[in-house]
Formats: sequence, C-alpha cells, structure tokens
Amino acid sequence: MCLGESMVAFLPSRPGRLADVPSFTRAVGGAESNVACALAAAGHRVRWISRVGADGFGDHLVAAVAAYGVDVSRVRRDPHRPTGVYFRTAADRGDAAHEVVYHRAGSAASAMSVRNVPYEEAAAGRVLHLTGITAALSPECRALVAALTARRPGRPLVSFDLNHRPSLWPCPATARRVLLDLARGADLVFAGEDEAARALGLRGPAAVREALPEPDVLVVKEGAKGATLFARVPGSARDVRVFVPAPRVDVVSYSGAGDAFAAGFLDATLRGLPFAERLRYGHRAAAAALAAPGDLAPAAGPARAARPAAPDDAGWGRLRLGPGAPDPGPDDEEVRTR
Repeated sequence: MCLGESMVAFLPSRPGRLADVPSFTRAVGGAESNVACALAAAGHRVRWISRVGADGFGDHLVAAVAAYGVDVSRVRRDPHRPTGVYFRTAADRGDAAHEVVYHRAGSAASAMSVRNVPYEEAAAGRVLHLTGITAALSPECRALVAALTARRPGRPLVSFDLNHRPSLWPCPATARRVLLDLARGADLVFAGEDEAARALGLRGPAAVREALPEPDVLVVKEGAKGATLFARVPGSARDVRVFVPAPRVDVVSYSGAGDAFAAGFLDATLRGLPFAERLRYGHRAAAAALAAPGDLAPAAGPARAARPAAPDDAGWGRLRLGPGAPDPGPDDEEVRTR
C-alpha cells in the first residue's frame, strides 16, 4: 500500500529558465506512486491510495499509474478540488538554476484525512509506504499520516521516507518536529544524509540513528558514496550496521532516484533477502532512475529482479551503469568493471 499525492509534471523541452522554455512534455510525478509503479513492475501486488480531481489531469494520472499494474481502485475523485500540477526546469535539485513551480495548493490530495481514508483500508497490505511530503500538504494530511504511523497491534510494516521538501514547510522548526515524530513511529525509515542535515540538523548516519532509535530498520542514503543501514538486533539494544557502496552511474537526472531506492529496498525486503542485498537492490533501482530523464525508470520484471545484483562485494563495488541499463547484472553490456 502506497499512500500519497501524485501530480501531473510538465518537463521542459530544453534547458533554461522556465521563462524561456517554449514547451513541456507531460509526465507523472509523485513519490508514493513512483514507489508503487516500480514495485508493481517488479512483480508485487501494489495498491495506490490517493485523491485526484474530477478532471482530465486526474484521468491521466490514474491511467498512467494503472498502466504499471498498480491497483488504483482506492483513488477517489474530488469534484470540488483540482489535480495538482507542477512545472520544472531541466536542472536538477541542488543546482542553482533549478526551478520548480507547484500548483497544488488546495489540491484533491491535500483533502485526504482520517475521515475519508479508513485505517483498515490503508493497513490492508503487508507494507504501508508513506512519506513526509504527504504530511506537509495540509493539517488534515498531517493528522492522517500521524494516525497511520501510530504504533498499534497487528499493523503492517510501516515504511516512511523523510522526503523533505523545504517549499512545503514554511516553518523549519515545525518540519523538524513533525518529521522526527512520524519517523519514530515507523518500522522502516529512509533518510538522505543531506536532508537529515538540512531538515533535522543531524550530520552523519550515526547521528541520525541516535535521534531515531525506534525504527527497526533505518537506512541513511549517502549519495554517490553509498548507504548505511542500522537494524535492531531482536531482544537487544544493539544494532547491526551495514554499509554498501553505490555503483558508479553516468547521471542523466537525479529526479526520482530516492523513490527508486525505496522501491528497490522494499522489493528485496518483501523477498526476504539479507540486509546487504536489500541495499544493493535499492542502489540498483536508484542507478536506473539516475540514468533516465524522468521520475520513473523502466523497472526489472520479477524474473530478473530475483537474481543477484552483483557476483560479490568486490564485484559490486566495481559496477558502472549508464543510460539504457535499468537492471545491471554481471553480464550486461552497460556494466563495466575497473
């Protein structure tokens, strides 16, 4: 189960300022629906829960997500609120030239609440994936995410990606408090090292774990360096700590890489794979997104996804991925060793 807003994204036809771009290509953008699509393409049964407007953009979103094999039967249409849209430049986040303009205030998804999203509906799967984006959309959405991350008997595995978006949080102190509270209620948490420093004032994986001891599994993504996982040892206060380096990637766009990592990690989690392999699945999926221009890279089918991501630790560290290679393996032409 993946719950959150998806929007129609307008991607520029050429680099430059939004004021200078003459035309845009329509696409789909949404952290939770990105994860849902990637997991469905990997062979899992996935349902996306959201609200869209009773408009053409809503029609497009629902059809596009359903085309990946995602169950969209719990996506409600709101006749009074529009589907969110946004425009962005070709430059990536972190680039001084990057621009993004959202038209999502008062969107249909911002009206999600504990009143119109029953807990039993959201908790109907083995995993419930949420992000901090939803909590930033409105007070009603924030209350919904708080209710879904509250610890209770019999709940599914609750996965939470910080996904800090500064433009959605007018008060940094509120963002820090809310995101920490929500993360503490989850079983599995994803946090980028950069966003943990920016939003939470925490520097380095160890500091993030110290602030978030409650989740059973914490993954701190360290960009091109790799990712560190902390997993609680059952019946103990100690952690297992696992680091897996990221493969080298010829980057086309950073958009969607974090969502892809979460989907790859969840894919391996659902398959019951060891922690190091879960990180490799996450890195592999993120690399495919980095090597593609949009938010959603082509995902591996279940047969290819089930094979090892690399022959061994040393071989994994030598992988390099370029455009057009969504599922690298030891024999793929796009993967080269040094």
